[in-house]
Amino acid sequence: MHHNSANILKRGSLGTRAQQEQRLGWSLVFPSVVIILVLILYPVLYNTFLSLFAFDVSGNRTFVGLGNYAEVLRDREFRLALGTTLLYVVCTTLGTTVLGVVVALALHRKFPLRSLVRSIVLLPYVAPVISVVFAWQFVFDPVNGIFMEIFHSQLGWFSQRMNIVGDPSTAVWAAIVFSIWKNFPFTYLMVLSRLQAIDQTLYEAAEVDGASPWQQFKAITMPEIYFVVNALILLRVIWNFNKFDEVYLLSSNVKVLSVYTYLKAFTGTMDFGQGSTLAVLQFVLLIGFILFYVKKVLKW
Repeated sequence: MHHNSANILKRGSLGTRAQQEQRLGWSLVFPSVVIILVLILYPVLYNTFLSLFAFDVSGNRTFVGLGNYAEVLRDREFRLALGTTLLYVVCTTLGTTVLGVVVALALHRKFPLRSLVRSIVLLPYVAPVISVVFAWQFVFDPVNGIFMEIFHSQLGWFSQRMNIVGDPSTAVWAAIVFSIWKNFPFTYLMVLSRLQAIDQTLYEAAEVDGASPWQQFKAITMPEIYFVVNALILLRVIWNFNKFDEVYLLSSNVKVLSVYTYLKAFTGTMDFGQGSTLAVLQFVLLIGFILFYVKKVLKW
């Protein structure tokens, strides 16, 4: 009898401990849940609510249902902005990924002053965006810029001087090159940290078996960095799809969706309804891509 009572008390204490751990877990998670609800979920829901209304200049709103969505989808400028965004995201994501991996592989090898070079490579990423944007605008200046001085005056690649960041047809490529230069160090740093964690005995065994450097890269390096690279691609797509500051500061002529949404909602007619609609469409497109990528590529 005494033994059974002890077991009951023991189970009771264990149950109490489990409940205490559950309460502790919820108490630790609760602040994050509140932050997510306040800073993310609420703005998304409120923005979706605003997208159902049309606003006049004085700020009065009229319920139009899905009228804003129909009007935005028929808008030629929206389709152009979507195309520009896809071009920007694809090129910048591929550029930062490829360049970051190549630089990481190069700086993973031992050579004199390697630590110094590794630090210097990080400078574009840590430099204030406003300062480097102004520097790049000076580089592309049609009159005094280094770019035109070299490619027009010296090499003769251009028949006349042109404003690279001022022309919408070329500004997007300037923004792509700038983004690759500014953000590839993050990919480089993440890939390099993974490369340093690979067991070097794998490469030694491969060399003994007569594997070439390319075979070692395919059989050892690529599988080891596969998840890191694909996770970085996902993050870069999310960041670049929502990129505003770098693009707008470099040139407002690059009308990616984030810039187009800002111009639609806060300049000109200040159409908050269509601005909210554009933001909702961006959110839906991005969520759809994330779900597809996570399931098909990362296989979570």
